[in-house]
Amino acid sequence: MTDTWINGRMLALDFETTGTDPETARIVAAAVALVGGGEEPVTGTWLVDPTVDIPDEAAAIHGITTDRARAEGVAPHGALTDVVNHLTEHLSRGLAAVVFNARYDLTVLERECARHDVDTPAARIGGELAPVIDPFVIDKQMDRYRRGKRTLPAMCAHYRVRHDGPHQAANDALAAARLAWRLPRVFPELATTELPTLHMEQTEWAAEQAAGLQEYKRRTDPSANVDGHWPLIPNQRTGGEA
Repeated sequence: MTDTWINGRMLALDFETTGTDPETARIVAAAVALVGGGEEPVTGTWLVDPTVDIPDEAAAIHGITTDRARAEGVAPHGALTDVVNHLTEHLSRGLAAVVFNARYDLTVLERECARHDVDTPAARIGGELAPVIDPFVIDKQMDRYRRGKRTLPAMCAHYRVRHDGPHQAANDALAAARLAWRLPRVFPELATTELPTLHMEQTEWAAEQAAGLQEYKRRTDPSANVDGHWPLIPNQRTGGEA
């Protein structure tokens, strides 16, 4: 087995946001969790004032209202700086970043950094964000014909991984890390794959998955488009403004 990521430390990351579009979503809660390696988890969390109203439908999911965020949340610049510092520090040490549905979360992070004048993770690293482990992409590749939902709670139930409650950033980050630990035990071929190779393979798998979803959607909507970039969508809007 490759001790670096299977038995070693990993940094898991998760956000709660104002919406589902990564181009416009604002972060209202963030968590990073350093886990594995036979040591206790170390978790950091931030409640963030997104500086915009939080839609009722989003607040109904994660429980963070506009009033609470404004009263208790920290400014985005400080929270984003802290998150980027954690992420880039551990990536530079060769640790994997575990991000469930990375295409969404890492794109949100990139856009928020641009929006609030914080150096993006890619700029800090000086290249691609890597290595990333995305249980969502890996599961769809390893068990592509399984029916049912592939949300984080559904996958945790399927793989018998503990989840302490969905839509809480710290709980979701820890659950994603547990999935990253569990998947190579279920699919041994992952256990013999080095991190750089696994990252590259996920890039290919995510593109194939997006193409398949786009083909399916175009049966009813000929103009449907599903972006296949991973682990984040390149910024095609000036400044990343909402």
